[in-house]
Amino acid sequence: MNQRPVLAAAFLLAPLLPFAALRAQEVGVSSDSILFGQSAALSGPAGELGTEFRLGVQAAFREANRRGGIHGRRLELKSLDDAYEPEAAIANTRRLIEKEHVFALIGAVGTPTSRSAAPIAAEAGLPYIAPFTGAGLLRSAELTNVVNLRASYDQETEEIVARLIGDLGIQRIAVLYQDDSFGRAGLVGAERGLSKRGLEPVALGTYIRNTTAVKTAVLDLRAGNPEAVILVGPYKPVAAAIAWSRHIGFDPVFVTISFSGGNALARELGDMAEGVFVTQVVPFPTDAVRVAASYRRALAMHAPGAAPGFVSFEGYLAGRLTIVGLERCGESVNRVRFLDSVLQGGAISLDGFNLQFGGADNQGSDRVFLTVIERDGRYSPVSGLQSAIKP
Repeated sequence: MNQRPVLAAAFLLAPLLPFAALRAQEVGVSSDSILFGQSAALSGPAGELGTEFRLGVQAAFREANRRGGIHGRRLELKSLDDAYEPEAAIANTRRLIEKEHVFALIGAVGTPTSRSAAPIAAEAGLPYIAPFTGAGLLRSAELTNVVNLRASYDQETEEIVARLIGDLGIQRIAVLYQDDSFGRAGLVGAERGLSKRGLEPVALGTYIRNTTAVKTAVLDLRAGNPEAVILVGPYKPVAAAIAWSRHIGFDPVFVTISFSGGNALARELGDMAEGVFVTQVVPFPTDAVRVAASYRRALAMHAPGAAPGFVSFEGYLAGRLTIVGLERCGESVNRVRFLDSVLQGGAISLDGFNLQFGGADNQGSDRVFLTVIERDGRYSPVSGLQSAIKP
């Protein structure tokens, strides 16, 4: 069939169509909205991570929508629960791309799920924005569709090792890790930090993803007589490991990474939370800095009564980063232009929280912040481990 007459007719009719209808050419972009998709853990042992991250993205999107959207388009988010399981993440990602027809994916939770879903997004040409993971596999220069907001697990574990050794003089360090790509990414980071200083873990303990079966792993750790333990996991198994350790009288310095979550970890541990150190990749949510104040206002408008936390703050920053990319695109939004505007568009300041992409670097922030859980379950910023250790 000859398509030229049809195309010619369409071209002649174009001036008669509303301009807004003509400008929406990309999948997921209409004249009045842009649809984003999220496959994340919204249930199970990591469920609060996905729920909180979604809350932050929604707060940022609603903040933009109250101002009239981005170039007149509202931002919308379709979230699906993958329960932190790779197979479900694959199914959800295909559904979001093939049936929901989203413009981009945002806020995936975890390394094993992202490892499964990110290649699907790449094949379909979708931006994969701000996955909640610091795994190195998403920081490859070959992944030109991935936009990482946060510091890597290598950077978090390097900070932990440097602080344990430099601040406390501790050299007997063990590692508890989840037996999958996430846990091994954290383990590799810890081993690199130790190896730089001529050391290696004195003991290792592992557990299975989406379980809290950590008792055997804790006994393996105790056998190495460590002075400190680095824990790599979501909040439920990490909390279970710390609680069981203290129950049996095994009480080294416990340090965990940002994926353990903020408010959820403290709540799970209850009165056993005091003195647990956690690295974070966003500023303190209740700080006086501009971006934290913006986050709290947006959160209060979107979900009155919701407690500020590190995970929803990261989600908010992910939403704000996305908004910057869309604003830079102008009215003609498409995926290629969006990715180029973020990854090659120069420095980005989110109310003073600065991101820098460019060249082969798809990670915006390198910052790591150290915090400790206090007796009342609240987090405090830490300048040095020595001053935060309770006698």
